[in-house]
Amino acid sequence: MLACGFGLLALPVAAGEPQGVVELFTSQGCSSCPPADAALKTLIDDGKVVALSYHVDYWNYLGWADTLASKDNTARQYAYAKMLGRNGVYTPQAVLNGRDHINGADLAGINRRLTEMTGKGQGLAVPVSATVRKDEVDIKVGAGSGKANVVVVYFDREQQVEVKKGENGGKKISYWHSVRDIQTIGMWDGTPANFILPASVLNEGKNGGCAVLLQKMKDNETPGAILGATTVMADKTAN
Repeated sequence: MLACGFGLLALPVAAGEPQGVVELFTSQGCSSCPPADAALKTLIDDGKVVALSYHVDYWNYLGWADTLASKDNTARQYAYAKMLGRNGVYTPQAVLNGRDHINGADLAGINRRLTEMTGKGQGLAVPVSATVRKDEVDIKVGAGSGKANVVVVYFDREQQVEVKKGENGGKKISYWHSVRDIQTIGMWDGTPANFILPASVLNEGKNGGCAVLLQKMKDNETPGAILGATTVMADKTAN
């Protein structure tokens, strides 16, 4: 497929730039997911990657409706499956740099695979930054090669959920960087670009945030390689 063949020049990752993007597809109703949710928290604490948690809704029939799930999250996972040439989806699945996938609980494997990707020129080669200034979020995308969408993924920093039924019934689980909305805000054509969003999109307080993904598309509905990324929080601290 197109996972490794997008024609981007291999560039070193600049100091301070994220080493990769980890998109975890998870569910409160999946007994295999809590270790992956914990692994994502470790990645967030390490601060070296952009880490996002997409709760999917296809396990709701097991007896517990995931309180953070959305059809859009499920659709994104199925779109990745199409790009990867897979017939189905699973949880916990971690998609790395929009190019490959691995079990989301395999923390060592995730870190190893991201290192390998960087060595092969499949890392984050285009600088992306996002800064909160008063009532605006100022997004800057640097120079590179090719074309890509500028995608903003809105999330909540942390939420604790008491799962009362299903495979995880009786557990109180903390979820980090749970995605609540995804929005494409523009296109990038290889030249430096600037985008402005109202700061209100992050939600007030310290729990709101967003990731900015510079992502190629196979077609209008199928995501591909992520070329650059960053996160910013409503309290003005960036990761």
